[in-house]
Amino acid sequence: MEETTPTQNEVVENPTTPVTEIPSGPKEVGTIEGFAKFMDDGGVFMWIILFMWVFGIIISVERFKTLFAADVDGTSLMNEIKKDVLTNEVQNAIQNCSTNKSYLANVMRNGLKRANQSKEQIQDTLESSMLEVMPHVEKRLGYLALIANVSTLIGLLGTIYGLIQSFAAVASADPSSKAELLALGISKAMNTTAFGLISAISIMVIHSILTTKAEKIMGDLEHFSVKLVDLLSTRKGQKQEQNQNAA
Repeated sequence: MEETTPTQNEVVENPTTPVTEIPSGPKEVGTIEGFAKFMDDGGVFMWIILFMWVFGIIISVERFKTLFAADVDGTSLMNEIKKDVLTNEVQNAIQNCSTNKSYLANVMRNGLKRANQSKEQIQDTLESSMLEVMPHVEKRLGYLALIANVSTLIGLLGTIYGLIQSFAAVASADPSSKAELLALGISKAMNTTAFGLISAISIMVIHSILTTKAEKIMGDLEHFSVKLVDLLSTRKGQKQEQNQNAA
């Protein structure tokens, strides 16, 4: 009797045969899971730092949008104003400043509205306008410096608190496991210092950039306000001279 060897198509897999799974290796911890573990290991101080960091980022985004949108090339704007003023087109200059949303254009517009008044009145108007603009330029920048400093201090506080807990736990632990427990506790306690420094450094860099932009805006306001006073005074003197010559 001949034995028939089943062909490949005739081989039927026995459903009762256990399937051997191939080891897939250790699973990598995802970014979110790793960050959550990092936060949990540091304790409640980590979440305080995270809240302050997010708050600082929100302020930074708002300040970036406001300051960079409100800035303008002062030299170009002043050249346009000078051209209109010297051709006695002051209303055109006022209209151009009105369509410009920058702080400098706003201050220049207020000064141009006093073009026919005395030099002292023009200066008073420009100074008053700058005092009104200044709080908007420097708005909330102090909060960023505060957040950077407090984040560092809370990180250190969290580390000290974690070390206190670690030493308290080691004091009552088995002598053979004291070194391991102490190393683990210190490692977790240092998380707050690391996270506090991350928050502080990033906010400090942003604060420095925004402060530089605010100082540039205020410097332009002072510089071009003086130029506008001189320009309007020169225009007024020319008009008086023309009137005298005509008389």
